[in-house]
Amino acid sequence: MTPQNLQLVYTLLCDDVRLEMGNKISMMGVFQNIMVEKLPISLIKFAVVNHWRGDGVHQTEVRIVAPDKNDTVVSSQPTSIELAPGGFTDNVSFFVNVVFPAAGTYWVQTLANTILLEEFPLIVTDAETVAGMQTAEEISETVN
Repeated sequence: MTPQNLQLVYTLLCDDVRLEMGNKISMMGVFQNIMVEKLPISLIKFAVVNHWRGDGVHQTEVRIVAPDKNDTVVSSQPTSIELAPGGFTDNVSFFVNVVFPAAGTYWVQTLANTILLEEFPLIVTDAETVAGMQTAEEISETVN
């Protein structure tokens, strides 16, 4: 079930967002996965940008949940958005000092009016995990 008169057009992850003159937003460091040398990692700052279309007043929230989907790593405060009929808006949720303790597929969830509208994977990995995967692929290719 989705909230009436509201559509989530897209969600982007990035290192930072600035509001520019003319009410334009600039996004720096857009990413879809996190690869680091060593885990655990604490991200000093990152942002989740949601672009909405529709009308009415709605409450939105963004959550990052652990690979098991039971534990919430971080959650934004509920934010009220107001759209004129046929309008659109961007909502930016900033997160600071978020710790990803282990490699895995985390989930970025976007809610509107307490209803989960979208979730997509955020793969967090380190150099050791990637090296292990490459070694397994090489062994698999050798066996075949």
